[in-house]
Amino acid sequence: MTIDPGTLAAYEAGAATYAARSHPPDEDGPRDLLAAATGPVLDLGCGTGRYLERLGPTVVGVEPSAAMLGEARHAVPGAMVVRAAAGALPLRPRSVGGTWANKVLQHVDRGDLPVVLADLHRSMAVGAPLSARLFCGDGDQRSDDDLPGRRFVLWHPEDLADLVLGAGFADVETDPSTWPLPADHPAVISTGADGRTFAFLTVRAARARSLPDTVAPGMRLLVCGLNPSLHAADAGVGFAGPGNRFWPAMTDAGLLPDGVDRDPWALLREGRIGMTDLVKRATPRADEVTTAEFRAGVERVGRLCARLAPAAVVVVGLTGWRAGLDPKATAGWQPAPLGPTPVYVMPSTSGLNAGTSRADLVRHLRAAADGH
Repeated sequence: MTIDPGTLAAYEAGAATYAARSHPPDEDGPRDLLAAATGPVLDLGCGTGRYLERLGPTVVGVEPSAAMLGEARHAVPGAMVVRAAAGALPLRPRSVGGTWANKVLQHVDRGDLPVVLADLHRSMAVGAPLSARLFCGDGDQRSDDDLPGRRFVLWHPEDLADLVLGAGFADVETDPSTWPLPADHPAVISTGADGRTFAFLTVRAARARSLPDTVAPGMRLLVCGLNPSLHAADAGVGFAGPGNRFWPAMTDAGLLPDGVDRDPWALLREGRIGMTDLVKRATPRADEVTTAEFRAGVERVGRLCARLAPAAVVVVGLTGWRAGLDPKATAGWQPAPLGPTPVYVMPSTSGLNAGTSRADLVRHLRAAADGH
């Protein structure tokens, strides 16, 4: 998990103090999650083990702090707990039947949360529920309590819902659903010395048969498909359908780092090229997506670009762009950006698009990567 050194040090030094806190645990949340779970439950950031016994006999706890993990092992002898980081979970794909993340994701850097959520998506079975509690508010906070120095990233509910949807989850709900709340609202839990308020923020969702965004700050290019095929969603890799020419064209264009092929994680990490889709819903064919879905997708990707500011975005497929924004669009650089990001639209790489050669696809990818 991407936690700044001060936060991790605070938990290492204050694990016993944290374990001694008498805050009563949530009883309804774990019970509801277990009722919807499709298999073993992950307690992400299990801390001192407060929820391990409430999450069933097959729960697996993951925690990055050695001291906190020691407290969990002492509190729940025999529990399966592992020292590991969110974003690099040591779990088989689709092995998790539900994820409980109570007051842990607020310690993840804002730009790293999409990858952490994508890693959860990869680890969870289709239909498995996610229940996470963070904090909503403006900006970041540093704690000055009995565990001083911890960093808390505060989210607006709408922004968090966008990220969870982009990570390949469906039925996304947040409570509260909007921010700000009145200072006297019962959900507000604190008012800081600077007058800012913040509150608990709960998000619930289900792992969809889809692809997660693999995105981060500093991208030189964001590749945006129209929507995942069922084959791609099941493979966990965009453009993975039989006959799709995207990855061969990327190779010919010189955009894949050495040894990287059909691996969006390595492409992001080593090549600074991210991947997303206009529409997250997987279908057998892109022409099954509605115009309304494409329009909403253009707006979501625009918010993603505003948040992460990639140097350029290439939309792979004229059909979706025409349906979502400009019916008269032609291939090439578009007149308007998405957020701050210039947009290049290119033909589909599908094998069904016989009118566009592989050489043409290579030329388009190179043009997008070279910049406006």
